Amino acid sequence: MQKFDSPLAAFTHWEANVPDKLLFRQPFNRQYKDYTYQQAGDEMRRVAAGLQALNLPPKSNIALISKNCAHWIMADLAIMMAGHVSVPIYPTLNADSIRQILEHSESKAIFVGKLDDYAGQKPGIPDIHIIGMKIYGTEEETNWEDLVAQNEPLQEIVPQQADDMLTIIYTSGTTGRPKGVMHTVGNVVETANVAIDILPIRQHPRFFSFLPLSHVAERVAIELHGLYRGATFHFPESLETFGEDLALAKPHMLFAVPRIWAKFQEKILEKMPQKKLNKLLGLPLLGGIVKKKIVKKLGLQEASYLATGAAPIAVSLQEWFQKLGLTIHNDYGMTEDCILSHYNLVGSNKFGTVGRPLPGVTAKLSPEGEIRIKSKALMKGYFKEPELTAEMFDEEGFLKTGDIGEYDHDGYLTITGRVKDQFKTDKGKYISPAPIELELLKNPYIEQVCLVGMGIPQPIALVITTQEAKKQPREEVDNSLVASIEELNKALESYEKIEKVVIMKEDWSIDNGLLTPTLKVKRNQVEKIHMPMYKAWFDRPEKVIYE
Repeated sequence: MQKFDSPLAAFTHWEANVPDKLLFRQPFNRQYKDYTYQQAGDEMRRVAAGLQALNLPPKSNIALISKNCAHWIMADLAIMMAGHVSVPIYPTLNADSIRQILEHSESKAIFVGKLDDYAGQKPGIPDIHIIGMKIYGTEEETNWEDLVAQNEPLQEIVPQQADDMLTIIYTSGTTGRPKGVMHTVGNVVETANVAIDILPIRQHPRFFSFLPLSHVAERVAIELHGLYRGATFHFPESLETFGEDLALAKPHMLFAVPRIWAKFQEKILEKMPQKKLNKLLGLPLLGGIVKKKIVKKLGLQEASYLATGAAPIAVSLQEWFQKLGLTIHNDYGMTEDCILSHYNLVGSNKFGTVGRPLPGVTAKLSPEGEIRIKSKALMKGYFKEPELTAEMFDEEGFLKTGDIGEYDHDGYLTITGRVKDQFKTDKGKYISPAPIELELLKNPYIEQVCLVGMGIPQPIALVITTQEAKKQPREEVDNSLVASIEELNKALESYEKIEKVVIMKEDWSIDNGLLTPTLKVKRNQVEKIHMPMYKAWFDRPEKVIYE
């Protein structure tokens, strides 16, 4: 399959060679607006001309805040065409966080697209050029539609060189304030070209883009990788229409974080309880029909690669989907390595691991077991943070991932925890929570869990229960959770044994600041809120406590 030396080279190739090919299918009020490569290219080039007319210094930083939509990718490409650097911002951030990133990045302009609360977020935008989008209701003094109407298409787009800065991606961060990760054109080219080689996806595939494009995984694995393959991109209109939009898209590849896969499972079991599903799947002919029906309902009947990442996934969840004929590949990467690290691939997929090093990746473990990575895709550093950048690399130039892991005899990597997530009980013993949390997630009533134990003799599990658990009698849920703890405790060291479960009153979400935009638990935030209660909870006689 064809390779390219820049995202713009990929786009302009397909624009010239398959101009009438569908590039975007964007839903509006359950109607779909389609853009071909030629139509989208014309709009982007006009907007790029409008950007150049602002007379900003070359390679200025230009921000972009929007939920996933056709105009997110069009704005990204227009910024490249005009010779500038994109700074994507999570569409769920509040005004203070937006201001912090815009000021730190020295952004000169911002595209404002599809948002749920622009009125609440707008006060975070300082005095810079704002380009609204009438089509999504974020109208400003200058809008995308105005730039399209007032400018001729830019014919001479600024060529991209490997060393050119392409983007500054601010990490969502489970700890601390966001850092601006600098990636060049060459970095994303390296990852995209490896993906072309290793993933069994047809040319001109359909992709469904729903995880935040402001995150490195969706940006590189879906947007840029998709542009390299000449893809068609579909988007969900809303959370309510997500299932319908996914089923209509029928993507050839789907990347979803573990919590999304768990939600798919939950929705299936709502319609067909596990006992009934087991019985049907056990019948020779009917079992095959049921599998096909479920997979078609999800819209995954043509998918040749299903992936998960960003957070640990329970092996039991992978095994559950495997019985439906859906193989989920657990992959591993981070913003700083441009997601070029370890993947499980078709034909070499080991549940419980994050795969083996990709072509061009050298990996090692430090004496403490920290995973360290070297490749041509490593970040150039954190924007305006030379000291923090220096701390991220060892003396051989390997990136310190902050994850602890181990390799098996076949070279598959298992992540066993985070260097910073370890905590010490008042017995003076360090505990790595991640592997224990993964075991707890096997319980069908647990949606999220955070194992804690600072200042108490034994760890306790803070738990968010599933929607299904909320429908069941409390006694049944309690008994199930106690049984899971007792079974798990048999395999744990004495100091790791879980004393009790505390069921949280309020869900952890992006909105309340307890989940990252990629749905990872912000351990430090959860701890900050609940640590004062640990001792009181520990001293109570019940095994299951309701906050």
